[in-house]
Amino acid sequence: MEELDILYIIKMIIIGLVQGFTEPIPVSSSGHVMIASEILGLGEQGFTFAILTNTASLFAILFIYRNDIGRLLSNSIAYLRTKNKRYRSDFRFVIFIIVGTIPAGALGVLLNDIIAENVSMTTIAMMLFVTGIALWIIRNMKGYKDERDLTVKDALLVGLGQAVALTPGISRSGATIISAIAVGMKQETALRFSFMLYIPVSVGGVILGFTDFLNEPNKSELAIPYLAAFIATLFMTYFAMRWFMGIMKNGKLVYFTYYCFIVGTLLLIFF
Repeated sequence: MEELDILYIIKMIIIGLVQGFTEPIPVSSSGHVMIASEILGLGEQGFTFAILTNTASLFAILFIYRNDIGRLLSNSIAYLRTKNKRYRSDFRFVIFIIVGTIPAGALGVLLNDIIAENVSMTTIAMMLFVTGIALWIIRNMKGYKDERDLTVKDALLVGLGQAVALTPGISRSGATIISAIAVGMKQETALRFSFMLYIPVSVGGVILGFTDFLNEPNKSELAIPYLAAFIATLFMTYFAMRWFMGIMKNGKLVYFTYYCFIVGTLLLIFF
């Protein structure tokens, strides 16, 4: 393999690590992938690469929440069959996930091309400042709602937060967790609901982008670099998510406020 090819693979691994590390945490994975690509001289990665790495992150999140997902599905089916009240809370939680998915799904289909065409480093910097301010506002909120206390209104408001995060620089996890805590959810509930919302939206994106992936003209040339990026994203997402769960448990979201302000400032200075 030529030296240039090896260097390109290393760069793809780095991009995969960036995607994997920033996907679960409230700092915007899409924005950071754009920043890393610019620094590495790779330019815009394109839709196929985004689908591939998002799929890797999805697999990692599915693995982490596999027990919760299995319980929610089995108990929801049991509730539909028996109407037994012991399964009702899990059934309602699934309904709220569906309701919360609607805003991002609808706006993603309608506005994705417009959003993608109007992104610059300045945009990412400004959106990081917005994320940092929002994280600062909710830094001391503890919340009182668990899964049994949620309402349709709560689900819609958090879903709208996820829709706002279609803009690069606005973190999806940050927007949903911030919205969830703002409507009164406990941090553990906010975290779980945020990533349960991530799953259907991510699955939908993978399905919609599958045709583009199959039609990628350079699949054979990009197979090894993309596979390397996929594996890097998969493992990094898993470890980053486990780390972030600890951060949430200890109530240290405010640290990401400082990070967003610092990175946003550096972008304005150097880009």
